[in-house]
Amino acid sequence: MNGSLGIMSDAQVKMIVLSTEDLDESIKFYTETLGFPLKFRDGNHFAALDGGTVTLALATKLDHPIYGQVVVGIKTDDVDGVAAAIEDNGGGVARGPYNDAHERRAVVYDSQGNGLVVYKSLPPA
Repeated sequence: MNGSLGIMSDAQVKMIVLSTEDLDESIKFYTETLGFPLKFRDGNHFAALDGGTVTLALATKLDHPIYGQVVVGIKTDDVDGVAAAIEDNGGGVARGPYNDAHERRAVVYDSQGNGLVVYKSLPPA
């Protein structure tokens, strides 16, 4: 196992993703009970709430990277390098680096099996 690689010196925890089977109910709970403002909603499968410095995301099976687990989203400038470093240092890659409509991301596990998504926003097309 390597020591500090410095590869993630730019990394910031920016999102926590929770699983939900009922997006409407979850949005209501987090907005009305806990007071988190809704940032945006994507259909019946994903919502982002303003948690201050961290986005609290609610996702159904359709959009959740590892449904049933709490997943931490880590923003970085080098998704590919971070995914490789995680794999080289005892973690695992569930889904290798790929581009979706808005970001480059990889779904990975830390050395203890906790789910992470490392991502970088893509410029608008």
